[in-house]
Amino acid sequence: MNPTSGKRVLLAKPRGYCAGVDRAVETVEKALETYGPPVYVRKEIVHNKHVVETLRERGAIFVDQTDEVPEGALVVFSAHGVSPAVHQEAAERNLRTIDATCPLVTKVHNEARRYAKQDYDILLIGHEGHEEVEGTAGEAPEHVQLVDTAEDVDKVVVRDPSKVIWLSQTTLSVDETMERVDQLKARFPNLLAPPSDDICYATQNRQVAVKTMAPECDLVLVVGSTNSSNSKRLVEVALQAGAKASYLIDFAHEAQESWLDGVETVGVTSGASVPDNLVMDLLAWLAERGYADVHEVTTANEKIMFSLPPELRRSLKTG
Repeated sequence: MNPTSGKRVLLAKPRGYCAGVDRAVETVEKALETYGPPVYVRKEIVHNKHVVETLRERGAIFVDQTDEVPEGALVVFSAHGVSPAVHQEAAERNLRTIDATCPLVTKVHNEARRYAKQDYDILLIGHEGHEEVEGTAGEAPEHVQLVDTAEDVDKVVVRDPSKVIWLSQTTLSVDETMERVDQLKARFPNLLAPPSDDICYATQNRQVAVKTMAPECDLVLVVGSTNSSNSKRLVEVALQAGAKASYLIDFAHEAQESWLDGVETVGVTSGASVPDNLVMDLLAWLAERGYADVHEVTTANEKIMFSLPPELRRSLKTG
């Protein structure tokens, strides 16, 4: 038997960069071009090692907290969003700010503010410690309770069971979120759903593509960083949908030959903060090992684009 017979790659589409990530990365690039380095960035602009390193080489300085930025300097807020307290700190230090928060995250922030004003208890489904969760919770800290695990559902205490709403981190798995929602509804039958779906279209689309191809895959390789929530979810979704094995890697060289033992079909996808050249590197690595037959599995065509932050657009106009 020909050893390469039957070896193939299923390549998920959509994969990689979403509109919010594209906008955030371009925001830092344009800020560096317009104002010159250094440009400070609070937290990683997006959760991807390669992107962060590339921007660092060009003169971006990544900091954890606003107080690490020199007074009066320029700081970009990451795609994951920040709380009002962070905006306040920046103002107190006379920092020039460019807010690269993804518009879909901003939508969840607006919902948190609106329902807090109406005195609802807000149950935020998300992962503890994730930057996006911290930013959203910070919009209405006295109204928001984080629900991460099934155990958290039992700990929720509300003032009025008829005035409770759930919101969610945008990068979770749809199935995981709905599982928490069902558990919360069992406790609070009047639980209100957000006016529009919080899970971002890109997160959802990438999961649907993986679900579609996973049953045919012996192995699914997800290109993405370990601190990327949506990338980690793709591994979980692949396994739940029937892939025999799935791994998360930042770069092609992290893939292990042993993973290919007995494997005919390899699925390949990438998280929403991953540039496509990293996926191409992985396809080249697979081709060298006999997996040169690539079939794209398309489940959606994304046409959405977000304009750059207004602070930057103004500078580009006058520049």
